[in-house]
Amino acid sequence: MRFAAVSLQYDFLPRFYKMASINVLSNMMVPLAGIVDIAFLGHLADIRHLAGVILATILFDYLYRVLKFLRSSVNALTAQAVGMDDHKTILLVGMRSVLIALGLGLLILLLQYPIQKMGFLILSGSPEIESSGTDYFSARIWAAPAVLLNFVLIGWFTGREMNSLVLLMSVIANGSNVLLDYLMIVKCGWASMGAGLATAISQYLALVTGLLGVGFSIQWAELPAALQEVFDWEALKDTVVLKTNILVRFLVLISTYAIFTNLSATMGTITLAENGLLLQIALLSQFTIQGVGMTTQTLTGNFQGKGTTEKMIPLLSISIITSLFIALGFAIASVIFPDTIFGLLTNHAEINENISIYVTWLLPLLGLTATAFMLEGYFIGLKSGAIIRNAVLLAFGLGFTPLAVTGWYLHNNHLLWMALVSYMTIMIIVLGSQLPKTLVSKNLANQDLLPSS
Repeated sequence: MRFAAVSLQYDFLPRFYKMASINVLSNMMVPLAGIVDIAFLGHLADIRHLAGVILATILFDYLYRVLKFLRSSVNALTAQAVGMDDHKTILLVGMRSVLIALGLGLLILLLQYPIQKMGFLILSGSPEIESSGTDYFSARIWAAPAVLLNFVLIGWFTGREMNSLVLLMSVIANGSNVLLDYLMIVKCGWASMGAGLATAISQYLALVTGLLGVGFSIQWAELPAALQEVFDWEALKDTVVLKTNILVRFLVLISTYAIFTNLSATMGTITLAENGLLLQIALLSQFTIQGVGMTTQTLTGNFQGKGTTEKMIPLLSISIITSLFIALGFAIASVIFPDTIFGLLTNHAEINENISIYVTWLLPLLGLTATAFMLEGYFIGLKSGAIIRNAVLLAFGLGFTPLAVTGWYLHNNHLLWMALVSYMTIMIIVLGSQLPKTLVSKNLANQDLLPSS
């Protein structure tokens, strides 16, 4: 009997690994395309194009990776609606989120000049590096509406477990990006501007793919009734509360990596390039395990909606084990074969020469990040954004900032990497301490609706 009960708790495994495999493949393509950008630019004679794009990417980390809260919140809300078999709410979640994404995308386009000026005023880099970074920014920024709408569509499709469509969008976006990179950087010689333009065009191609998927997957007869409730302000308020808390999570995380990169720039172009290349591996790992994290969000929300909460802790355990296996694989490969892996990204000997000194930091960083991200996915699936918000603020204030400031003051790159490791450690401690509450309360999601949660 006990074996049967345990077996029932883990009957989601085939579903989990099917969804996770597709999500992992889809998410991997995003950083792989970015790595291709870096590889093309890293083999140009002038290193300023590589350094400029690394620096400019900090701004897009704020604009795009921060706004990925749209994807996570839509995924959680949609998954719970699917669990309750509420077709109208599924439509409403997508429609309300599209309005928010479109508004934010157009606002970014209107404010692109001050964003660019303020961004590069804050960032550290030589005039030549800044010029190359500005070219990249000015080309890529025009994809803002498409990027944010794609976040919504990916979250919506994932919440409905239409993962094959998410994979198709990623194949179109990142496949076209690689091809356009080759044409615009190598053939046309447009360097950093070509990399930015290639990325922008590829995002619109993905958007067209996603919109076609929406057209074929919705019940058009249900649309008129849903349209009448799109502007239900109470429902919009509840949606915005969750999105805002998840926004804080992304904002703090990206701020942490942005500060890390900016402090790296104060230590010289070589240190900036070394840390930038190491972060490419870290981001590849993060994007990959986020595929597992999105699966965790979806199934947690689905189990919550159906009331099968006894499966949520087994789900979390499986997701942590799976993500650790993936993340440590990236780290170990980088430590054992640094010349091979980083030699693919750049042929500048002065960068590859010393990168092995810092590559071992990937082992603790990627392992801790995998665990922290799965815990975040679990709480997002429960719509407990306030818990995540509080955790990231503590991690930034207590874990990252003291060590990062000390590393900058002492001009010590090892302390900068230790600061990232400390950030993830505090995240795990805070989120882990909240797990017992999920075993007691069946209505954890309601915490986000409390004014002081």
